Amino acid sequence: MPETTYVTYEESWNAASRTGGRELSAEEARARDASGLPYAVIHRAPGRQVPLGARMVAWQAGVLDTWAYDEHGRRTAEAELRLRTDERRLLIRRLLVRRYPDGRTAEFDMHCPRTAVDLSCDGTARISHQPEGMRGASLEAEVAVAEEDLWTARPSFDDWPALPVVDALPDWVAERLLPGASGWRREPSRLLGSIDFDRFFRPGTRVPGLTVLDPVGCGSVRVPSGVLAVACPQSWDEEPTITVAVPPGTYAVKAAMVEVENGEYGTYDEVAVVRLEIRDAPVAAWEMALGPGHDTLRLRAGEAFGFGTDGATGAFGDAGVWQDLRDLLERANWQGSPEAGRLAGSAAGMHLDGGDLGADLAVFCTSGDGVYPVWVGRSVAGEVVCVDVQTAFELNLDA
Repeated sequence: MPETTYVTYEESWNAASRTGGRELSAEEARARDASGLPYAVIHRAPGRQVPLGARMVAWQAGVLDTWAYDEHGRRTAEAELRLRTDERRLLIRRLLVRRYPDGRTAEFDMHCPRTAVDLSCDGTARISHQPEGMRGASLEAEVAVAEEDLWTARPSFDDWPALPVVDALPDWVAERLLPGASGWRREPSRLLGSIDFDRFFRPGTRVPGLTVLDPVGCGSVRVPSGVLAVACPQSWDEEPTITVAVPPGTYAVKAAMVEVENGEYGTYDEVAVVRLEIRDAPVAAWEMALGPGHDTLRLRAGEAFGFGTDGATGAFGDAGVWQDLRDLLERANWQGSPEAGRLAGSAAGMHLDGGDLGADLAVFCTSGDGVYPVWVGRSVAGEVVCVDVQTAFELNLDA
């Protein structure tokens, strides 16, 4: 960092909005450091509106998170350090660097090259490099890490510049990214799905253990805001985690029905997938919908992000009036409620007519509690064709 860098202190720090809590004096921050209470150190430069970087410190929790920002306020690098039980040294647990090709590229643009390093106290590191961004393939390598590259001393309150610089990768990582370096394996993008959901809407299709039946219509959903929410309607979260930008409009909901062959119980019908149809076009790729803070570089093989449910339900609805729709659904479920007539059963679950809200809710049942990924079918041009959720986790649709 430049020699003219100076620091300010705040109670907290929001890395996305670059805002903190109450401003602290150096004396207050020093007292918090000594007692282990959380506080933020903001690195600034004269004449620059956005910070150079920020460090969120919480010694009682053993946490030190850092971020570096470019002149446009975009996060270019992040580091996670964790205090060991001896309280004398920090494990450099994770490093992440993003590269923006120009000043117009949005923060976290999916096409930006990224490199992440996940380190373990056993002396190993996993390097994931995405030269084409999140939608591209990832170069992966597991390497041994020298002790001095794995740990750093816990700094004193006035010793922040001595911490690892987070706006560049360490030399031992950068050397492995040079052209011609060996030891890499190529992995497909974690953002892209491997299941062809379309085949579960083609009657007569055979999948091991399954026969696809005719899809069943489950009403339509109005999405006037152009932001679709896919979430559990029984969740008390203020905002849905998963949203998908779609053209404002009214869209049909369909349930993919399959006949399941079970040697012990015979055969039975099951809803395998629910779909919101956005446009009539072929799907060229299936892409996982992501929520705030979801980073595919954190996913291991077979893992996915999605919406969580404790009530074995999910729903399609307009994100702009999500809470209003959820409240209306709750009232409509009351016995004798005047809103009860707004509810109708469907093959997937229920349909709620939102009336004057100008938006509706398509509620679908899942096979249980847990996290359910949301898959966006995109055309060759990248347009949203449909939004699908596999509701029956017990079925192997990837066979």
